[in-house]
Amino acid sequence: MAAYDVEYIEIYSSDQQKTSDYFVSMFGFQEQAKGVKAGLNSVLLAQGQLRLVVSSGPAADTFLHAHGDGIRDIAFSCEDAAAVRDTAVAAGATTLPGATAPVVSGFGNVQHTLVQRVAGAERLLPEGWAWTESEPVPFAEGTPELRLLDHIAVCLESGRLHETVRFYIDGFGLEQYYSEYVAVGEQAMDSIVVRSPSAGITFTIIEPDPTKQAGQIDEFLARNGGGGVQHLAFLVDEIIPAVLEFESRGVEFLQTPDTYYDALVERISGLDEAIADLRKANVLADCDEWGYLLQLFTRSPFERRTLFFELIQRQGAQGFGSSNIRALYEAVERARETAS
Repeated sequence: MAAYDVEYIEIYSSDQQKTSDYFVSMFGFQEQAKGVKAGLNSVLLAQGQLRLVVSSGPAADTFLHAHGDGIRDIAFSCEDAAAVRDTAVAAGATTLPGATAPVVSGFGNVQHTLVQRVAGAERLLPEGWAWTESEPVPFAEGTPELRLLDHIAVCLESGRLHETVRFYIDGFGLEQYYSEYVAVGEQAMDSIVVRSPSAGITFTIIEPDPTKQAGQIDEFLARNGGGGVQHLAFLVDEIIPAVLEFESRGVEFLQTPDTYYDALVERISGLDEAIADLRKANVLADCDEWGYLLQLFTRSPFERRTLFFELIQRQGAQGFGSSNIRALYEAVERARETAS
């Protein structure tokens, strides 16, 4: 039995209103309902097939103290939730308290609520809350559509990667899709992508190489108090206008050194005419044997700089932009040498 989709993602926030407003005003999510359950006040936000539950309250305090604002629950859609629960437990998961649907442990302090829903059936309000539905608001004209959740990036402590991959393969029916060891300067990381057969669930799971110097993954683990979700990647049709629109609303994206674009013409053929537009929007480009992708990351809106977000446009590419890690490192080094 396999989990086949991400039903919803629950974010524990120290300020539910501020976090909800971020998704609504910056990214165009719409409030669907407000709900309460033991120790939590929550709001359900939606855009297309994307659904986020933002929760605050005493029941979230222990998680927030340990990890800061971040993802507590990645709920999976299952044809047979009880069977997936049993398979996950056999693979090493523990069952956790849940109101109605089964809940099992995942990586770090992230759990999975298992929602029984036949593929293609309407998504209902998440179980376990007393919901009050909100007045529908028309989708704001000019808002770029976040089409779907492209992937979830997970950072783990060194030595946890392979056992975690095996856990999701054995416990939830995911399949290993891609793997790569990425070395940049004196830093390095190992990564494996696992995906459900339906492609509705994709985890990019990363661990740092402990034999190398500490880098960004180690910094995330320190800020997050251990393993957890580093970022959510949202698929868009046209990333450049999306970035410019979201920037005008106040979304802060990472800045890209000019030297990155100086080398881009040599690194990826066929992008000559698009370089100026990519540079204007700070968008990154990568390619593989199937095509190319464009991507850009936000700054974290949270105090501990834990969770952040990615926009990604795919033109056939099936990878996750690992070459950009090297290219950005080299661009920063070239800029440093020029400045000196």
